Amino acid sequence: ARGNFDLTQHSEGSGKALDYFDDATKEKYIPHCIEPSLGVDRLILALICSAYAEDEVGGEKRNFLKFHPSIAPVKVSVLPLVKNKEALVKVARELYESLSLRWNVAWDATGAVGRRYRRADEVGTPFCITVDFETIEDDAGVTIRDRDTTEQIRLPIDEVIPYLSKKIDGY
Repeated sequence: ARGNFDLTQHSEGSGKALDYFDDATKEKYIPHCIEPSLGVDRLILALICSAYAEDEVGGEKRNFLKFHPSIAPVKVSVLPLVKNKEALVKVARELYESLSLRWNVAWDATGAVGRRYRRADEVGTPFCITVDFETIEDDAGVTIRDRDTTEQIRLPIDEVIPYLSKKIDGY
């Protein structure tokens, strides 16, 4: 980190004030600069900074990483609705394993589904798949949630990979 050295020197040399006024705190200061060396550090920092997003869902503020699906480190998170129903977990685990052959996939069976969605959003996972009781009892498919829109659709399990392939890989 370069601190505020560069801007301070430029301000002194040019005679122009480069102070920033923060309306919230009513303070003036010279911003600090982060300058990692050229390489992976700088690229990853730029990628994370450009992916960072905030919005409001259901009156609640959320912070998330809005990576394009093709570059998201984790593409899909598989979420069984409950972890103590063996038949439900079995279907979810099979789906997880088949998706893992193609992409980096996360498994999360802890806590309420809404909290699991938020955890996946925070690390930039573009899609969450929930396996629920309708999946095993009515063969009604799974719910796929889109991180960016928070919209949910139901798809038969055999259509999940083609759907995600189009969204993630573009074909």
